[in-house]
Amino acid sequence: MPFMGTLPYANAQSVAAAPTNDAVSSPIRGLYDALRTAQTTGTTAQRRMVLLSPAVDRAFDLEAILRRSVGYRYAGLSNTDKARLLSSFRQFTIARYASSFKPGTGAVFTMLPQTRPNPTGGQIVDTTIGGGTDAATPIDYVMTQGPNGWRATDVLLDAHISQVAAQRADFSAALSQGGAPALADLLDSKTARFLHD
Repeated sequence: MPFMGTLPYANAQSVAAAPTNDAVSSPIRGLYDALRTAQTTGTTAQRRMVLLSPAVDRAFDLEAILRRSVGYRYAGLSNTDKARLLSSFRQFTIARYASSFKPGTGAVFTMLPQTRPNPTGGQIVDTTIGGGTDAATPIDYVMTQGPNGWRATDVLLDAHISQVAAQRADFSAALSQGGAPALADLLDSKTARFLHD
């Protein structure tokens, strides 16, 4: 929102340093544009994967999400395990979108024009996803600025249900039973199910 009026110099500096709404929300706008395209031209799951992959990579800090979803065990994993997990998690994430937003879905995506500060750091992009006669569901993206710009590091369903927290609970059993290889296998099996048109 543009500022009207005169600011002392110190305050002017802080406003100048604040992120612009467009810089923060642009990755999510790109994701929603790709999802709209997938709904109209993505006739197969594989085609939707191709359409969505660049937008998912731009919208999400997948390594940060995976690290937080795995929890304290992540620091003790080997580089090989981390690389395999990240690859499996990336495919799982893209496939989940490819499965959820296929032709005929008719989802409608909306974004609020202004972002808002996240109490624990970063910014939040408020959106809704709905379709047909269904009430729109609030989907909020917690955005963090890193070396590659602003990316989502968590997604909040209904404004409070953390995807990271839900995944941590879901991943815990596999990690406890078979470590990183078991979790990667679990993610790969879920990806295969998502891609079964």
